[in-house]
Amino acid sequence: MVVSTGFRRILRAPAGRITNQALLVALVLVFGTGVATVAIGSASGRWAAIAHGIAGLAILFLVPWKSRVVRGGLRRGRATRWVSLLLAALVVITFVAGVGYATGSVRSIAGQPGLWVHIAVALVLVPLVLWHIVARRIRPRRSDLSRRTFLRAGLLGAGAAGLYFAAAGAVRVAGLAGARRRFTGSYETGSFDPDAMPLTSWLLDAIPAVDPDRWRLTVVDGTGRYQLRLDELAASSARLRATLDCTSGWYAEQDWAGVPVSALLRSFGEARSLMVHSVTGYWIRFPVSDAGRLLLATQVGGASLSAGHVYPLRLVAPGRRGYWWVKWVDRIELQTTPWWWQPPFPVG
Repeated sequence: MVVSTGFRRILRAPAGRITNQALLVALVLVFGTGVATVAIGSASGRWAAIAHGIAGLAILFLVPWKSRVVRGGLRRGRATRWVSLLLAALVVITFVAGVGYATGSVRSIAGQPGLWVHIAVALVLVPLVLWHIVARRIRPRRSDLSRRTFLRAGLLGAGAAGLYFAAAGAVRVAGLAGARRRFTGSYETGSFDPDAMPLTSWLLDAIPAVDPDRWRLTVVDGTGRYQLRLDELAASSARLRATLDCTSGWYAEQDWAGVPVSALLRSFGEARSLMVHSVTGYWIRFPVSDAGRLLLATQVGGASLSAGHVYPLRLVAPGRRGYWWVKWVDRIELQTTPWWWQPPFPVG
């Protein structure tokens, strides 16, 4: 009876400020692990996707407690209550979109990939959550860090983790499409069939018109600057099988052919990074140590690249997500700038 009574006390809804603190922590974890899931392309980063799912389910478990807080707030009749309700509605939308995409039951919403909807709504949530933090300022107390609070947190985490793995098992048993996702959450689309791969670009990039007779690849290394024509690059046929895993939720394994980046760099000098630039203005920096693993592809699946699939040249970056695979490359440049000195995700 003592154990049962103590357990009921733990499950009893805590003070509103503790519920709000717990929800804030869960939202921060969801956002942080979501960013990590998008960024990490190697199997060692599987933990990020798992943690993202568990943190999302923790929010679901907090709904009964939060609903009491919401009802109390609505009774006060604040003018800003509609913003709070909008925030709650967006949380529901991003949750449903995420679960639907993860299980494979909702692959697209309004013609857009479900994963993009999940991410887009989550980004809209960020300023609303920041507003809510300021407008509904939480005043923590020392007593909030009680034994009961830590027991609640442990129970919440264990319950969310248990539900996550149980749901993952159910998806596999039911044979849902979500069971066949890659560890990043992406679905296989067009492996060894390049024409079946979706045509996607970063944000607002359009497919550029590239004149192969005028196009040149500029190489800037420790020795200086020089340029190469497309026919000079096409003469190299180094082959590499690698998986392109796009952040829009699909992946494809292909056989790529072209010239290794390291073969074009005559010397490294004091370089600390390698900048790869596109004709669209898009660019990204790699650690200089990655140069030996990168390929500038002129072919995929034994055929030349098409315009939609980044003719005349694209970067192949094994073990990295699709936004690292720079399209329509026109320059590679060794730089003394550290590779990490760049936006976490490219912006142009």
